[in-house]
Amino acid sequence: MEATAEEVDRAVRAAHSVRDALADRTARAAFLRTAAELLEESGAHIIEAADAETALGPARLTGELARTAAQLRAFAEVVEEGGHLDIRIDHEDGSRTPPWPDLRRWKIPLGVVAVYAASNFPLAFSVPGGDTASALAAGCPVVVKAHPGHPATSELCASVLRRAAARTGLPEDVVTLVHGFDAGVELIRHPLVSAAGFTGSVRGGRALFDAAVARPVPIPFHGELGSLNPVVVTEAAAAERAAEIGAGLGASMTLGTGQFCTKPGFVLAPAGGAGDQLVKALTETVSSTGSGVMLDHRMRDAFLAGVRERAALPGVEAPVTPGAAGEHTVSAGFLTVPADRLTAEGPHDALLEECFGPVTVIARYATRDEVAAVLARLPGNLTATLQTATEGEDPGAAGLLAALTPLAGRILVNGWPTGVAVAPAQHHGGPYP
Repeated sequence: MEATAEEVDRAVRAAHSVRDALADRTARAAFLRTAAELLEESGAHIIEAADAETALGPARLTGELARTAAQLRAFAEVVEEGGHLDIRIDHEDGSRTPPWPDLRRWKIPLGVVAVYAASNFPLAFSVPGGDTASALAAGCPVVVKAHPGHPATSELCASVLRRAAARTGLPEDVVTLVHGFDAGVELIRHPLVSAAGFTGSVRGGRALFDAAVARPVPIPFHGELGSLNPVVVTEAAAAERAAEIGAGLGASMTLGTGQFCTKPGFVLAPAGGAGDQLVKALTETVSSTGSGVMLDHRMRDAFLAGVRERAALPGVEAPVTPGAAGEHTVSAGFLTVPADRLTAEGPHDALLEECFGPVTVIARYATRDEVAAVLARLPGNLTATLQTATEGEDPGAAGLLAALTPLAGRILVNGWPTGVAVAPAQHHGGPYP
């Protein structure tokens, strides 16, 4: 059932009223660890519910549950260590110009955080996921807007978090849950919400971002939005290991039926024989990949329509045609296009937009100038990847890396972007903010 505006208001006010209870760092750390334990204890029920709602499968969901628990424990360690407070102390110093007074600076919790759950990770990026864990670790109560693709899983996980709060002596309302599109809009506009974390589409995220900055008091919007995740393969890399790159690309873009936000959805690969060998290896890998179920029929329909639109463009070919494989499943594939079709605005611009699902676009370039022209047209992304030679010289690789760096939050060299480690050096965000 979707929450009304009045119910959203009650949820936010309930969270706001208990914010002081999270001031004790020891209690926060204990809460996060207890939440991890209770999630694991309830794992069988949670995985059963999540599989019924998302068709992601017990194996994938078991791993995701383990990751989710690990995230909560990792943030508990951060809370205890205290480095997130970023404490600075400047002692009084009259010899400086101008003189320094005694200054102390540290970070304090903002207040209630709105978290918008993801469709493709019903645990690790949803109700008990990283945005929730980080907000709670910072001392901020959370109101989660559940994703409509897994409402029962969301309710189960919210109940676990609330039980963990009660078990560690905290009010249950440090975590509350609401459902519904309108509830999500009401949430971002509520005057007692101090920040938002969002994982989802560019269209939905951008609407919430605009609402966040249009408020009388603008608030931070931390968005992980849909992403093209461009890859550039140099001529030297293709000549050195075309088969390896093609196979690696095929495995990455079909992982999870192409439903990872870090899926490499656009690849600049050289024209010529080495590039042909890369495409051949990609063809073999994708052709041997079984069909899969997408998260729901709305996403499946959007995937099929997106592929049809792109495949119909002039100059676009489909060495392996992605499409419907059954009543509920889809098959993986990829499209190719000359890169010079993409160097200026035109009908092929759809190829520079994410198509959620198991498909990628290979743009074959003849010159480095074509690569530069295409990269100059790309929006912000979560990741960008450079495949370069591992032995000997690779002229121009440093320049390509410099061109890719402003486009993404995370840069990879000779790797693949699917998979986001839970580690202090990991960055998983793009241009918002």
